[in-house]
Amino acid sequence: MVTVPIKVENLSYTYNPGTPLARTALDDVNLEIGDGEFIGLIGATGSGKSTLIQHFNGLLKPTRGRVLVDGVDIWQKDVRLKDIRTKVGLVFQYPEHQLFEETVFADIAFGPRNMGLGDDEINARVRRALELVGLDFEAVKGRSPFELSGGEMRRVAIAGVLAMEPSVLVLDEPVSGLDPRGRDELLEELARLHRRSECTVILVSHSMEDVARLAKRLVVMHKGKVVADGPVREVFRMTDLLKEVGLGVPQVTEVMHELARRGKDVRTDVLTVEEAKAELLRLLRGEGRVR
Repeated sequence: MVTVPIKVENLSYTYNPGTPLARTALDDVNLEIGDGEFIGLIGATGSGKSTLIQHFNGLLKPTRGRVLVDGVDIWQKDVRLKDIRTKVGLVFQYPEHQLFEETVFADIAFGPRNMGLGDDEINARVRRALELVGLDFEAVKGRSPFELSGGEMRRVAIAGVLAMEPSVLVLDEPVSGLDPRGRDELLEELARLHRRSECTVILVSHSMEDVARLAKRLVVMHKGKVVADGPVREVFRMTDLLKEVGLGVPQVTEVMHELARRGKDVRTDVLTVEEAKAELLRLLRGEGRVR
């Protein structure tokens, strides 16, 4: 039986309610996030993605509706939001801007220490978190985080959230602003993180290539509503809908669609360069397509 760490019911949120500046950012959103999923949350700027994820751990309070974490309404009177934020870790854009301690170890240990954990457990959690993001504990623990590369700083910031051992990790544009090498390395670490841990991952991204590469399920938002939700290949077949909401498909998928329009017998649900390469090689060899 699949458990549901996060459930959103009839969620609406209005900024500046009761004023001339009132703006509805979420409109009757219903969503279930299953245990261990890797979800891509996509939508054009202003679609409501960032507003939605800030409800997952109580940074924003619903105007209407409710958010349940592990079956508990997080805005019930007896619920401690501190506990919710331990279960649902949120990594904002440019998380390295939140680094502030003198050493990598101290920065990652900050959250566990505030949880009241003992030194042995803190040490173990920092070590595990660094391992999960692909950094060597002994090599970086005593270094200043500000001496690291941009990609390494971002991994340290993510490790600081992982050290609190959340059951859900939410990442808002985690590779924004990184150079191509740092971007590829961090995306690969996120894929490894999901494979090695039991953590549910929600990736907010404007990059169709990134979500195609990593996610198994896509949730598409437009004007504060969820307009599509399903397996990645299924959602990327909805080309008309995606164009209507200001999105596209991965470039390699568009190439395959164009080849099909020109009469080539190719798959149009290809999502990655590796898949496209295999399909083109098959075409060049004159092999039939498996239907």
